[in-house]
Amino acid sequence: MLSFALKAAISGVLIAVASTLARRFPGFGALVASLPLVSVLGMIFLWINKPDTQNMAAHAEATFWYVLPSLPMFLLIPFLLRHGVGFWSALAAGCALTVALYLAVTGIGPRFGLRL
Repeated sequence: MLSFALKAAISGVLIAVASTLARRFPGFGALVASLPLVSVLGMIFLWINKPDTQNMAAHAEATFWYVLPSLPMFLLIPFLLRHGVGFWSALAAGCALTVALYLAVTGIGPRFGLRL
């Protein structure tokens, strides 16, 4: 339980730092938010709990393939906001697009040999 609380605290601090920076320096806050810190921390925690090279390699590769469908969201949201769509609607549309693309990757990926 202590391990879980530590992981949650570290993750929370990273989110708080990114959002605090973004209020004053939007570009720098975006840079911090875009860093694969959660992925790196996840790999570290996974390795500590289960030091298995095959498992880690599969995890890292799957992470790559799951990052790709999330990227269009970061183009759709600013496009919608700049065209008068409210924040919550733009966010919902971005999340819906991401879910649809995740489903597409998980459905089509195995046909091309991706193990997700």
